[in-house]
Amino acid sequence: MIRSRLLCLALSLWLVFTAALPVEAADGGIRLIRDAEVEHIIRTFATPIFDAAGLDPSAISVYLIEDNRLNAFVAGGMNLFLNTGTLMRSEGPLQIMGVIAHETGHIAGGHLARAQEALHSASIQAIIETVLGAIGAALSRGGSGGPGGGSSVAQRSFLQYSRSQEAAADQAGMSYLERAGYSARGLLEFFEILNGEAVLLEGNQDPYLLTHPLTEDRIEAVRFFISKARHSDTPPPPDFVQLHARMRAKLIGFLQPLAQVLRLYPETNQNLDARYARAIAYYRASDLNKALPILDKLLADYPSDPYFHELKGQIMFENGRLAEAVQGYQKAVDLDPTEPLLRLGLAQAQLETEKNELVRPALAHLEDVVRHEPKNGFAWHLLAIAYGRTDQLGMAALALSEAALARADRKEAAAQAERAMRALPENSPAWLRAQDIRRAAGKQENS
Repeated sequence: MIRSRLLCLALSLWLVFTAALPVEAADGGIRLIRDAEVEHIIRTFATPIFDAAGLDPSAISVYLIEDNRLNAFVAGGMNLFLNTGTLMRSEGPLQIMGVIAHETGHIAGGHLARAQEALHSASIQAIIETVLGAIGAALSRGGSGGPGGGSSVAQRSFLQYSRSQEAAADQAGMSYLERAGYSARGLLEFFEILNGEAVLLEGNQDPYLLTHPLTEDRIEAVRFFISKARHSDTPPPPDFVQLHARMRAKLIGFLQPLAQVLRLYPETNQNLDARYARAIAYYRASDLNKALPILDKLLADYPSDPYFHELKGQIMFENGRLAEAVQGYQKAVDLDPTEPLLRLGLAQAQLETEKNELVRPALAHLEDVVRHEPKNGFAWHLLAIAYGRTDQLGMAALALSEAALARADRKEAAAQAERAMRALPENSPAWLRAQDIRRAAGKQENS
């Protein structure tokens, strides 16, 4: 039987998968992060824009990159990438919606460069390595044409949209916002922030300016649109304002030092978002004596909020209080049974207890997760553990094969698929899936 000691990894915001990328950055790498609440909020902001553009919201994948700098880009097809710095430095939902609308204009306008289209079949990790690696190289050169200048030109042709494409994406994005009933003022505010960055030396600029050349003509065009548009003075919905405040507080609480969090959200601020940020920041600083009372008060005030229960489950999990972790995650799932990442957190906590009676519930949750997120490598990894603990060795090997496929490890995917085929009933659905993986992985290994 396959047995495992699960790594004590935090799920919610930082667990599902991370990718250390070869980008010149202060921390030596950039991580792709997952969080049920933040992703839900971004989807809430983006869906009306995608609808207005005539795009299927479910066909567009949204990814969050842990990076304090301003950036957003589309690459590899219908994939939208947002830096956490863009989210944390935004001052309201309309700014985020403006950025999303502009990027949607690139998608709907077919502006993806041929080099970016070549990434269509690449893994998400490979896409980010390529795009952010090129950005890092361009930033390190400061745009100079010295040694490696030819390479720099190639990278720029890969990264940078033309001015006409940028202007077209602006106009399309503003039309989507207007059609959906939202103001385009957030896009103008975002451009004004970028305009302040433009005076910096190129190596110190936010990477957004490398991929999206900003001109005064573009800013004036946005101002003109706002002067004529019907919804320019329409404020964002109050619930959008609250969601934005929560998202920003959560990201700042997780990603910024405690001292900075307390400067932004002092103890005198008793708003929900400020309390949320402090609870997270104290927990990240391992001060549970301060974190838990704040969180417990939030739970008392908002007992039907799944994300507060999720945070309680995460804190308990990371501190080895597994029964309480299961309880917190279970409550979160009960309140929002449609969210795969909440089920993933619950399943991880259930497996970590090593209680036999919790293995099959965990297995059921994980099977639900991979139905919704078939490329979630961590979910497949946990599912392999659950199958192993129920003596389903063929299914465990198949799950390990899927996990390897998700991280683009073709050799391991083929090996595990071969192992699965030896243990599974021939021509069963699982056996056929293993055969498909082995064949596809083998072809790519040999290509």
